Amino acid sequence: MSCSKIFSGELPELTYDTLKYFKNDFSTLHSCILVNRLWCRLAIPLLWENPFSNPKKNYNFIESYLNNLNGDLKAELNEYRIEDNLFPSNTLFNYPSLLKYLNTWKILSPVYKWSENAVKTLKPEKRDLSEIENFQRLIQILLYKLIIDNDANLHTLEIEIHCGTRNSYFNNILELLLQNPNFIIHNVKNLNFYIRDEFYRGNNYMIAKNHILQLINLHQNLKKISLTADKFLLYQSLLLTKDYNCSNTLNTIILDHVNFKDIINLDIIFDQLKVLESVHLIYCRSLNTSFIQQIINLNRPFKLKSLIIDKGSQIDDSSFQLLLQKCGGYLENFGDNFGVQSEILLESIIKYCKNIKSLYLSKFKDQIVYLLFDLIENMKQSLNYLTLSVAGCENCIESSSIVLQNLGQVLPFKLEYLNLNLHIKMSDFEVFLKNSQDTFIKKLLINNLEGQDFLPYIKEYIMKKKRVKYLAIMHSFESTSDDENYDYKELASLKDEVEEFKLYDIKVQRLYSLLISFYEFTRD
Repeated sequence: MSCSKIFSGELPELTYDTLKYFKNDFSTLHSCILVNRLWCRLAIPLLWENPFSNPKKNYNFIESYLNNLNGDLKAELNEYRIEDNLFPSNTLFNYPSLLKYLNTWKILSPVYKWSENAVKTLKPEKRDLSEIENFQRLIQILLYKLIIDNDANLHTLEIEIHCGTRNSYFNNILELLLQNPNFIIHNVKNLNFYIRDEFYRGNNYMIAKNHILQLINLHQNLKKISLTADKFLLYQSLLLTKDYNCSNTLNTIILDHVNFKDIINLDIIFDQLKVLESVHLIYCRSLNTSFIQQIINLNRPFKLKSLIIDKGSQIDDSSFQLLLQKCGGYLENFGDNFGVQSEILLESIIKYCKNIKSLYLSKFKDQIVYLLFDLIENMKQSLNYLTLSVAGCENCIESSSIVLQNLGQVLPFKLEYLNLNLHIKMSDFEVFLKNSQDTFIKKLLINNLEGQDFLPYIKEYIMKKKRVKYLAIMHSFESTSDDENYDYKELASLKDEVEEFKLYDIKVQRLYSLLISFYEFTRD
């Protein structure tokens, strides 16, 4: 009875709750629009709450956005003499008002991709490189103005700045946001910052820094901040300046490749953050004994959720043990991309870290490789993402064999992500597949380092038993070219094989499209 009422439209609340399960499934939501008027009215907001992250890479929605331009904004666009038939004649919804998530970095690619076709409609004198760049910049500014003018109620606004993008453009966007303080105060629920690499230098840096601090002060509800390289200095000035106080709102800090060399006031910075729930340290430079001691001396709990060790880290075993004694219970993501060298390190993780969800280990020495299996067994209840790599090991063939002979026995029954970067022998791989036959792996990535062809075993033990959802396999082998050390061959490039896996509902993709970086992982 309830089901029939849902389809007849008598219970719109239940219908909406059902449709929300498909919020990231664009094709299904498009189908829902065609059911009836009620379903269309409920599905459209879900479809348009984050169009700039559309996985289908269809950016024609920009035309629907631009159709909402008023007279003054249209006049700016008409300077480029866009053809009238480029935009829809009318739209049924005010699409800019439906936006819930906006990321200043992710808006760039859709604009550039869409403009590749749009520039064909410009007047000939507007088609040189500088005019095209001006056109693209104009489209981006107009989109922001549309979002602001149409009173979009953003759940999250992310200010993300990367190395290589235009300084002046981002400063213009920040200025535009500051010119509309009511929008920031009343329409933005969560404000997050991601500042990547040495983006700003000299005067541009000072201008951007001032803009960022003004935005934070204006909003006074900063939830998350992610800083890279020297930008920890910006974060220090943010927390240590009385006018910019986010001590009651900031709950997540991501520090990526930050140099802690001259940081001596960690207690002043962190002790005033009253609602801090997670700290992520990713490949941070100069993560040494002195800095670790500052963490240990903090009066408040230091909720270290991610620790990814950089090759420049200088932590002795004793300090590492003390760090894990204080923070190990919070740790969810651990990685060492430059070689696990210490038995004490692994034994400390086994002893103090019971909640690790994501583990990345590489270049481990022969004498400690067996500790890996104790470690994985210990975190079996929580582990969901696992990467093991022997690239760079002195005895990568032997280490690969040990991993494949033992790993399958300690894997949990379900993994979201398994990434193996190994030198694979068929006999070892068959042992792994047999021992892990009760484990379902949503995303399986294998980079075979000059090993044997194991595809027949993949088909027998993985494909036919439908044990994965997404699969990526790359074979690396010595190149015959003088220019390259290695050649690569991917399963995704073999069309007949890809179609065969489709019959078993397994999606074959390229390895790098499935790779998950720790930076992306901690952000999500």
